[in-house]
Amino acid sequence: MESPIAELLARIDEIRPILERNVNQTEADRRVAQENIDALASAGAFKATVSRRFGGYEMTPRENLELSSAVAESCGSTAWVVALVNICNWLVGLLPEQAQEDIFGADPEARVAGVLNPSSDVRKADGGYVLSGKWPWASGSWHSDWAVLGMVVPDESGEEVDQALCFVPMSELSIEETWFVAGMKGTGSNTIVASEVFVPSHRLLSVPRALANEYGTEHAEETLYRASFIPFLALVLLGPQLGLGRAALSFVLDKAPKRAITYTKFERQTESVAFQLQVAEAAMLIDTAHLHAYRAAEDLDLAARADEDLSYLGRARVRADAAYGITRIAKAIDLLVSAHGASSFADASPMQRIWRDSSVAARHAVADPLVNQEVYGKALLGFPIEENITPLI
Repeated sequence: MESPIAELLARIDEIRPILERNVNQTEADRRVAQENIDALASAGAFKATVSRRFGGYEMTPRENLELSSAVAESCGSTAWVVALVNICNWLVGLLPEQAQEDIFGADPEARVAGVLNPSSDVRKADGGYVLSGKWPWASGSWHSDWAVLGMVVPDESGEEVDQALCFVPMSELSIEETWFVAGMKGTGSNTIVASEVFVPSHRLLSVPRALANEYGTEHAEETLYRASFIPFLALVLLGPQLGLGRAALSFVLDKAPKRAITYTKFERQTESVAFQLQVAEAAMLIDTAHLHAYRAAEDLDLAARADEDLSYLGRARVRADAAYGITRIAKAIDLLVSAHGASSFADASPMQRIWRDSSVAARHAVADPLVNQEVYGKALLGFPIEENITPLI
């Protein structure tokens, strides 16, 4: 089946004026403007990872990067919500068909937000589990119909026998406003709260089994839902960064012929060799981030298409690629802020928002560059996975 990515990117271009018009409202309200959500939903932006059985697109990892990065050229917070909702929607595709029917069978337009950290306030009940707890950093939760939440799985005696992700309707949960931050202000990454919520057993996804690429879906023919678990979760974080980097470079290049360099003889920034070197380095850093992103996406896609598990070394490299790409974008934006000048920090300039958004998003725990570098280094040296600093590889 022909990919819809070109058509979807064309629709993003059509709604770009809406996304850009609502940037300040999104920041002020600390959630994506509803007009943005409605326009993106109409464009199909939240169906990228939904199965074709439910009218979705089953887009490849690279196409998902292209989608969220295109949105980020207009608004980083909106792009982050697009990326995170789509990866949580992908998680639904790993579930048994009964759970998929609960979510996308009941509503093909459903959106899912979530947090993987597990709550231990769980007890076994007839047919499932009763769950309580708090899950911070739930991006897009204001605009989602379902939540995917981490939980410890106990037996009848209360002993932990597994860890899982469970899927709960947002109507059974509440949101505690805790998202007061310097960048990515509009992602609405607040805290989801559950109090004595029943979760049926068929809506659980075992995390240890998922790490081993053992998913619950009965639809083995669907390539996208064979992609490696943690590598795909890590890689999506790079998508919005790519768009932020492109937006920063485009803005600085566009303004350069009309801006002088204060206290110098240069009437236009374009005349300065120093400026030329800065934008060239920034452009190369942004290109480098794209190359690492697309290599990692291809690694994920090729393994899924061949119905093969991505190797331990390959999974570690995807995590390293994602983190390295993010650090290249952050460095490029720092360069561009300096090249453009102190007016980058004016409230009226998009540069300060791009800089803040990229800086905050780059600190996501899964994107920690030193952690991912150590993970990859250990894999290169042949350390067994149990000796690594995290099982999330």
